[in-house]
Amino acid sequence: MKKYIFLVVLLALALSVSAQVKPGIEVLRDNGFAPLQGKRVGLITNPSGVDNDLKSTIDILAEAPGVELVCLYAPEHGVRGDVHAGDKVDTYIDPKTGVPVYSMYGKTLKPTADMLKDVDVLVYDIQDNGCRSFTFISSMGKAMEACAELGKEFMVLDRPNPVGGNKIEGNLVEDDCISFVSQFKIPYLYGMTPGELAKYLNEEGLLSGGKKVDLTVVPMDGWKRDMAFEETGMPWVLPSPHIPQAETSLYYPASGIIGELEYMNIGVGYTLPFQLFCASWINADQLADDLNALDIPGVKFRPIHIKPFYGFGKGENLQGVQVYITDKEKAPITLIQFYVMQEIAKLYPDHKAFETANEKRFSMFDKVVGSKQIRQLFGKNYKVSDLEPYWNKDVETFRNASSVYYIYE
Repeated sequence: MKKYIFLVVLLALALSVSAQVKPGIEVLRDNGFAPLQGKRVGLITNPSGVDNDLKSTIDILAEAPGVELVCLYAPEHGVRGDVHAGDKVDTYIDPKTGVPVYSMYGKTLKPTADMLKDVDVLVYDIQDNGCRSFTFISSMGKAMEACAELGKEFMVLDRPNPVGGNKIEGNLVEDDCISFVSQFKIPYLYGMTPGELAKYLNEEGLLSGGKKVDLTVVPMDGWKRDMAFEETGMPWVLPSPHIPQAETSLYYPASGIIGELEYMNIGVGYTLPFQLFCASWINADQLADDLNALDIPGVKFRPIHIKPFYGFGKGENLQGVQVYITDKEKAPITLIQFYVMQEIAKLYPDHKAFETANEKRFSMFDKVVGSKQIRQLFGKNYKVSDLEPYWNKDVETFRNASSVYYIYE
């Protein structure tokens, strides 16, 4: 009987492994690269562009019969992931393929006519984290604009949204806050895959001048909107240095906004990026108790003491809270950091966020949240209730408009 049970368990495990979601690059390969046959191809990617065996999309397309890979385009961190966050990317020759790599994160954020002159179709394959301020979707949109202006085809090899396909939070970006961290008028959490978002930007006239690109989306096989990334069976390759695990994508929007103020450690520089709120002047137990007393749906806090290895508070003894998102669908993920600022303002009046932080950071804060109203509304009384109606005012309108472009159920 024990042997039988053991065999059943092994069979179940084997079935679960074979039931992986296939990313767009695998679907494209399974179809013999049909849409790219006989074409000169440019590729925007980074280390996260891989198949389920961890083979790079760069190498897959370089070896694909009937496909000519002529150049690569490097977003933030570079195509091989060897550029630190925020550092400019240079143009160079990729030593493995011998093709030129053009920078899309330096003097040029949008491919120029010269950069695209040898390309028939520009392909995009990057694992996103589902958050507007993560710059890869800005790179995607800018590249779509360039292709629309120059009459080039654009293709997205689709990948999962690790926050899920149902989570939408935050206001639409307002005109005076459009920047590379808020390039398009979408919410902070937009609940779409890269392919779905590309369709939305294209069809809703959000590309520069309202122009449309000749767009092809190669969908995934097997992905569902309510899937956690771990359920896909796909390997997670960090799309940027501080998103080491798929789970980190849930925490990036929970603390990344407050991180722009640079007045506390949010786990960057420690082993828990985006999962912490720590400073030398915080009492960990008190802050954890006060935050847990709010009974925020799907969220728990525990006290923690850290000594960061780099970044804010490097080498100092800091304390604060670690965040646990226990139910991502119920949790108001982006508001977590505002609840933290609210309770800090009560406990430590001398450390209110907008009265303590460097004012030079306010402009970036506004750009990341997509509105100057957020800081002004919250900064009056440091109460989430003053902010929340404005923060989520566009959610349902966007949900209705964007759902037209959903590829997956």
